[in-house]
Amino acid sequence: MSVTPLRDLVTGPVIGPADPDYEDARHVYNFMIEARPRAIVRCADAKDVQAVVAHAVSAGADLAVRGGGHSVPGFGTADDAIVADLSAMTRIEVDRASRTAKVGGGATWGMMNEATTAYGLATTGGIVASTGVAGLTLGGGIGYLARAHGLSCDNLISAEVVLADGSIVTASETEHPDLFWALRGGGGNFGIVTEFTFRLHPVGEIYAGLILFERAAAGDLFRYFDRFITSAPREYGGFPAWHLAPPLPFIPENRVGEAFPTLVSCWTGDHEEGAKVLQGFREVGPVMAEHVGPMPYAALNALFDPLLPRGLQHYWKAVFAGDLTDEAIAVHNEFGPRMPAVNSAMHVYPVNGACHDVAADATAWGHRDAKYATVIAGMWPDPADNDKNIRWVRDYYAALAPHSLSGGYVNFASGDDQAKVHDNFGASYARLARVKREYDPGNLFHLCQNITPA
Repeated sequence: MSVTPLRDLVTGPVIGPADPDYEDARHVYNFMIEARPRAIVRCADAKDVQAVVAHAVSAGADLAVRGGGHSVPGFGTADDAIVADLSAMTRIEVDRASRTAKVGGGATWGMMNEATTAYGLATTGGIVASTGVAGLTLGGGIGYLARAHGLSCDNLISAEVVLADGSIVTASETEHPDLFWALRGGGGNFGIVTEFTFRLHPVGEIYAGLILFERAAAGDLFRYFDRFITSAPREYGGFPAWHLAPPLPFIPENRVGEAFPTLVSCWTGDHEEGAKVLQGFREVGPVMAEHVGPMPYAALNALFDPLLPRGLQHYWKAVFAGDLTDEAIAVHNEFGPRMPAVNSAMHVYPVNGACHDVAADATAWGHRDAKYATVIAGMWPDPADNDKNIRWVRDYYAALAPHSLSGGYVNFASGDDQAKVHDNFGASYARLARVKREYDPGNLFHLCQNITPA
């Protein structure tokens, strides 16, 4: 089908299969996704988004929404779909006096952090700077600052949304409050958010970095972390992990490529206090290497980005968990060392502290009872290695599931997790289905971790 009618409707560029930049434009962050959309519209503003929605409806085409383009399942594209690409909509306005920021729907957290840290401010924004603000926030938003300031969605004040009927509305506590509730954890099911308004917090230079322990210390590290984080100061926002040691200056050359239990730390308080907290971890067992010290928050948020360029193969699984039991730790210590690629990771993110200050039904994020959100993130460069990497993720997940709570964080779910969508949205699912019926009864926005309208 010709893309000419679309070009007459929008001000942003429209890229079709015959255009020279189509091959690059059709790809999303995860290069395992090989979709060929009908057209990619690089929307210039909310009116362009409105026009794309109307065109998709009239043409009977699938509509894919691409914010930061970071979706591991590749929801920002699909075969023969119309793609509403918001990557040009990255304007960020920071109001220092009110400690708020207006953020375009195509912005990444790296852009957001650059804009806000210039004023000594920040809000919870994930672990990787290239992640899109939209996708992370709509799915909840776990990050380094969550224990101190809540999830990304807990810091959302309002959102400008293009709905399935083509209208543009503002959702907030006082306008379309049911939609606002659903946007905070319900994913991309309800419309296209073209602008977010966030609450910001004072965040200056942090004390942060990596400590890689010898493998024999793994069990003690995870057990110590579990005891520590239960009542830890909220200034602490780190997590335990398994990583293969990358080729970095602070890692001995003869240890590069080995698997190590790792502590990733973020301390937003007094640096001397932070140093004392981390010293408690060092006493758990022998340290192989570390890189810890004062740094800008934005630098920590971008720490893993060099390992995670656009173009890798991705396959992830996720579970929520309560306490880290000996049985769960044994699974981590069995599968963590088997990690097949240096780009891959297993992270256990704490979701207590300020995350538990918010009432369970105050937002659509349906797992306020969890203590941890665990991700097994398979990421590797060569498609020839797909089978062994996917097998590692699936075997790890299958072994961990019996020692976990029901469901997993929707932002970590893969494309084959649709059967788990009820558990992944948790306690909020029934209400989300009712809001979906109200705002998108025809399920136009189904290229996501999809909620069926009630």
